[in-house]
Order: sequence, then C-alpha cells, then structure tokens
Amino acid sequence: MTISRHAVSLDEATNRVRTDHDLLLARVEGLSEDELVAEYLTAAGPLGDFCESLHDLVAHVLMWDEINLAVLSEAAEGRAHWSLEACWETADAGRRLNHGGVAAGRHVPPSLLLHRLLTVRDAVLDEFGRYSEHAWAQAGQAPVLADGIGGLAQRVWTVPGQPAFWHAAVHLNQLPGHPGAPGSYERP
Repeated sequence: MTISRHAVSLDEATNRVRTDHDLLLARVEGLSEDELVAEYLTAAGPLGDFCESLHDLVAHVLMWDEINLAVLSEAAEGRAHWSLEACWETADAGRRLNHGGVAAGRHVPPSLLLHRLLTVRDAVLDEFGRYSEHAWAQAGQAPVLADGIGGLAQRVWTVPGQPAFWHAAVHLNQLPGHPGAPGSYERP
C-alpha cells in the first residue's frame, strides 16, 4: 500500500476541526434561545444562502459532520457512502441538502441542537483519534480509500473553494489567517 501525500496531516486536521467547533461554540455561548434563532448574517460561502440565524448555522455544520462521520464509517467497511456518488456532488444537490438540514434543525430546540453538536464534535475527534498518522495517510484497498482515510476525510470536510477542515469558521468569517480572524493559516 502507498502513502497519500495529498492529505492534511492527522494532527493538523484534528486541530482544525477542534478550533472550528470552538469558534462556533464561542459564538453561541451564553446566548439565549431567542438570540440563537434571531436573524444573523453569516458569511455565505459557496452554498450558504440558507442560514438565517446562528441556530441554522449550528444545524448546518452538524448535518455535515454527521454525514461525514457516516462517510468514514462506511469507508471502514469498504463501502462508499451515498454522499460520495456523483449525483450528490452537485451544487443543486448540495443546496437541497443544506436547505433540508437547516429546515430539520429548526424543529429542534436550540439547547438540544447544541447538545447534539457537542456530542458529534466529540465523536469526530474520537474518530480522528483512532488513527495513527501512518494509518491516516496509508492508501486502503477499497477504491474509496485510494487516498487514505485522511484523503477521504479531507475531501468531505472541505467547503468548496476553502482550505480543508474549516466549516463554521468559513461561515463566521473567522477563517484563521484572514482579517479579523484568530491564528494564522498557510495552505499545504
């Protein structure tokens, strides 16, 4: 088996995901339920015209984290997740998923949605913690793992046109290395 050279390192991916969630959690911390559902202008990103509040943004990030966790679970079994099929990797399908995920999240009270976000964030970090740097970069036998689990994770945790493993930061205009954002970032 070969080692993929395209993936962000496991350590860097873990740090970015943790920081990305920390940015979102810091933005919503201490807000009342009314404040969470109040109108909030996010940095739209490529498909981001569906979030009208911080509650919507939490639902959006959460939906993609849950889908991406399922992608890794399916890959571990040698299968490709439905979301990797070409019919789902279009701008139209992405917009429909985004609208549907946000609409579904609106039926969940903010306190429960935030509880779910914390649980899923921990699950993502636990999943990443299962890999060694070598296993992260090593190509697998299943076609879905041709670029290793790290390459697959990078593929699904990348907002189109943005650096990998940043999501909430993109929508909050808090991408490290950009004006007004914490930290610094260099493209690999």
